[in-house]
Amino acid sequence: MRIRQLLLFGLAALSLTSCFKDEAPNAECDITKAWVHIDNPDEFFYQLSDSAINVMYDRTDISFTVRRKADVSRLAPYFEITPRATITPANGSVQDFTNGPVIYTVTSEDKQWSRQYAVSFKPTVVTIPSVIPFDFEDARVFDDTNKKATYYKWYETNEDGSEIEYWANANAGFAIARRKSLPEEYPSVSTEGYDGLCVKLTTRSTEEWGIALGLPIAAGNFFIGEFDVSKALPPTTLLTTRMGRPFAKKPIKVSGLYKYKAGDVFWKKVGNSIEEHPEIKDGAAIYAAFYKNHDKEGNEVMLNGNDSKTNENIIGFAEVSVIPETDEWTPFEMEFQYKGDIDLDELERLGYSLTIVFTSSTNGAYYEGAPGSTLYIDNVRLECEEEK
Repeated sequence: MRIRQLLLFGLAALSLTSCFKDEAPNAECDITKAWVHIDNPDEFFYQLSDSAINVMYDRTDISFTVRRKADVSRLAPYFEITPRATITPANGSVQDFTNGPVIYTVTSEDKQWSRQYAVSFKPTVVTIPSVIPFDFEDARVFDDTNKKATYYKWYETNEDGSEIEYWANANAGFAIARRKSLPEEYPSVSTEGYDGLCVKLTTRSTEEWGIALGLPIAAGNFFIGEFDVSKALPPTTLLTTRMGRPFAKKPIKVSGLYKYKAGDVFWKKVGNSIEEHPEIKDGAAIYAAFYKNHDKEGNEVMLNGNDSKTNENIIGFAEVSVIPETDEWTPFEMEFQYKGDIDLDELERLGYSLTIVFTSSTNGAYYEGAPGSTLYIDNVRLECEEEK
């Protein structure tokens, strides 16, 4: 379901793309999918599914990961764009990607709006250190192009110096209900931490709009993966969190620092209303999953709110079982427990994905929790098995 369909649910005042104009029909100009056909895909991509990318609404960079020796000098990518929009260079035209991204411009049917996308094919050598630090220093406020909402996003830096949104959160979904909120009033916020900046996750009320839809709270969440705001309304809300990114080492342990305080009154969702249960204590969740990212038929697998702990493709799982409330920075540690052996050839082909998940309300995916529950996270370290 794309942005225009969201608006039909009474969101006409909100623009979620850089090129939507409420009063003008046929004014959208998005790329929604990108793909390329290669005669020898096994030699070009790590996985066959890498040849196609679903493009999130707030992304203007489209990056294909290819093998180190892949020839990217004559490629003809194709794009699915919003109806009746046009794209330049032409869809399916041959381009040279050896010198970096090629800029594509999508123009709306009414010619009043356009959006540029940087499309790249990145030859990649998979090298992962044994200990990976995540300090969450690279956060900044993101503006949607119509200045309807501002909220935090986080970035990691690749070996080539480019940025990637490795960590995702549900701020874009919260913006639908409370777009006038300040960045610090969103569920996922950057703030002063133990050492530099940290991640602050707070369970927020979505107020009248969200309660009317049966989505009364938005838990602060933070996870490796991506957030698909096009599925933010019922019945697909659990599919918004697409958890995991390909990972080429066996993870062993995750550690870090946290602070946590539960909110005062727990809200349970009953249809499109809420019941207050002060006798129920909210809790935070910290866990990680390592899983096969393709099923037996070769289809892509990505964890979501329905199965992030139960998907049959999960081969390794780690969780902090008890998270006591504390006002002081407190260490946490969780070790992966494996239910099978890792296929080293598949690992080298990026056939496994990893996610690490933090949330201020354990049951937040089901829109239940205590408004005000707050989890701080800093100095996270991922330890992997040493290469033999």
